[in-house]
Amino acid sequence: MATAADAYLARRLRPFATTIFATMSELATATGAVNLGQGFPDTDGPSALREAAVAAIREGRNQYPPGNGIPELRRAVAAHQRDWYGLALDPETEVLVTVGATEAIAATVLALCEPGDEVVMFEPTYDSYAACVAMAGAVPRLVRLHPPGWTFDPGELAAAVTSPRARLVLLNTPHNPTGKVFSPDELAQVAALCRDRDLLAVTDEVYEHLVFDGTHVPLATLPGMRDRTVTISSGGKTFSLTGWKVGWVSAAAPLVAAVRAAKQFLTYTSPAPFQVAMAHGLALPPGELQRLADELAAKRDLLCEGLEHLGYRVYRPPATYFATTDIGPVAPGLGAEEFCLALAARCGVVAIPSSVFYGPGDPAAGRTLVRWAFCKRESVLRDALARLASWVP
Repeated sequence: MATAADAYLARRLRPFATTIFATMSELATATGAVNLGQGFPDTDGPSALREAAVAAIREGRNQYPPGNGIPELRRAVAAHQRDWYGLALDPETEVLVTVGATEAIAATVLALCEPGDEVVMFEPTYDSYAACVAMAGAVPRLVRLHPPGWTFDPGELAAAVTSPRARLVLLNTPHNPTGKVFSPDELAQVAALCRDRDLLAVTDEVYEHLVFDGTHVPLATLPGMRDRTVTISSGGKTFSLTGWKVGWVSAAAPLVAAVRAAKQFLTYTSPAPFQVAMAHGLALPPGELQRLADELAAKRDLLCEGLEHLGYRVYRPPATYFATTDIGPVAPGLGAEEFCLALAARCGVVAIPSSVFYGPGDPAAGRTLVRWAFCKRESVLRDALARLASWVP
């Protein structure tokens, strides 16, 4: 649909001018609906981190910090990667702090891709990926994940890398929107492809500590991948402090230097007090991080079991903030977007049609799939389920 902005907006960005997320959030506000479309918690994270940020403000940590991040946080990221995954990093040259993971992804793609280069992505994809690729003038090559296990066909992956312009694989694990955790065998296939075709890898691992079933394995830990992988993460999802927008990049020094060259002209740096607090968060004991994940897993089970009871086909996620359902059994004949628009008015609940996470080449992709956020208070989830019970096909 054409918009007023199209008269000025570059053609490569016109598909991203209006998003379903803004539409659904506005609809939730207008109708008073319970918003299970927004991917952020409705409660704050650990008080120790919040108090650390307050203390940093009071101590005068309020001016520009170093462009690559405060030393405390860079050291904390390096220590985290060493302690959790056995990855040795130099915090001076191999860690870069960013304004959340979204900026890290944008800066990485802008830094590493020339116009016309090809970027392999798994769809459904997190919404910013295609926009970042478009801003770089690069070309997406999509590999489909198939329910119920959200597996991919190795032949399709190989077929996505046939051009000499293939540059990198952008991998999101744990995966938004499906909640998939890529298995060691799947990661080995991706790593082999990168080694064989001399590709770089960019991994978005922001949900690394919110895994309920299985184990998160960073691609950079696989043979031959340490020096060709840019690993991206953040503290917002782990600690339920998404508004702080503190993320980081870790990679071999030449890759970090390349990303830093782009990042410095996007946002020079991110807020100093929040960086101080995130350094505290990364030093929390593993048991505390597990407690946060266990609390979220209980909310996942509450929502998924409730949706199953209501007749939805639920693909229970092993990680992240989100569950995907097939609405076919409860809304025969309706597409996901039509269903979600009707749901707000008829039941007072907002969710996101998963069709928006697929490329435009296949209009039927994800047609009956809907994403629900369970990173909400238990009372909110119960209220939403009670409202959904009023849906009549």
